[in-house]
Amino acid sequence: MKNTAVTFQEMKQKGEKISMLTCYDYSTAKLMEAAGINAVLVGDSLGNTMLGYPDTLSVTMEDMITYGAAVARGCSDTLVVVDMPFMSYQVSVEQALINAGRLMKEGRGGAVKLEGGATVCPQIEAMAKAGIPVMAHIGLTPQSINALGGNKVQGKTQNAAKKLLEDAYAVQEAGAFSVVLECIPAPLAEFVSKAIRIPTIGIGGGNGCDGQILVYQDMLGMFTDFVPKFVKQFGNIGELMTKAFKDYDAEVKASTFPDEEHSFKMTDPDMLVALKDELRPEEAAGGEVDPEYLARLY
Repeated sequence: MKNTAVTFQEMKQKGEKISMLTCYDYSTAKLMEAAGINAVLVGDSLGNTMLGYPDTLSVTMEDMITYGAAVARGCSDTLVVVDMPFMSYQVSVEQALINAGRLMKEGRGGAVKLEGGATVCPQIEAMAKAGIPVMAHIGLTPQSINALGGNKVQGKTQNAAKKLLEDAYAVQEAGAFSVVLECIPAPLAEFVSKAIRIPTIGIGGGNGCDGQILVYQDMLGMFTDFVPKFVKQFGNIGELMTKAFKDYDAEVKASTFPDEEHSFKMTDPDMLVALKDELRPEEAAGGEVDPEYLARLY
């Protein structure tokens, strides 16, 4: 796997945009790597897209480890970032370091991501010193959705914009190798991206960020419970999947699937004649099944 910090930093310095998508399984990870996506995030958004929760708060460390390891097995040369779930790092620096280590060892991540600015800098610093690459996340932070009053654009006032810039500086100095900017005005995101050294990854932050990330089910039209304003659908795979499911259902019920092409043949059809002869004792018994015979047969 490529050196996380070096690769991202080189791309920012060269003015090359960084592409990221969320990912939660082996098969999708292989497809994303084949497509050339620079990095994948095993996001706690799996609580919504994979587990059906109304938010991300119920996601556990065990969830992140299971899904993270699955994605990592599908990536040989693509950076895998694993989200730290709610209350896995907020209690203490020690707790954060232990759980980040688990995501690297058991979840096979190449880096971890945690939400928050200056308040989580002690955790970021400890992880960075321990050799754990950390991606920060500021702006709209879904784990703090109740404190933020819902899914609202952040940094719209002078004070809020200043606080966001201060948080970006803080996570940079603490040792984060990049920072996600979520749901902030595009001009502010571009300003922050130019003001700090580390790469910014935008999601609802406009085109001035150093890279972009989307939830892959959103950009493929597979998740329709809620579609954010910043999501562009690059394909309606959800519609194609629904059609395929309907076609399968119809063919099964019409007995047209499986057909000869999708069935196996016998090497010796005469075997069925011998099998039929074996079943004659049942017929002689007037259709009643002898339990001992069934025991021998099965």
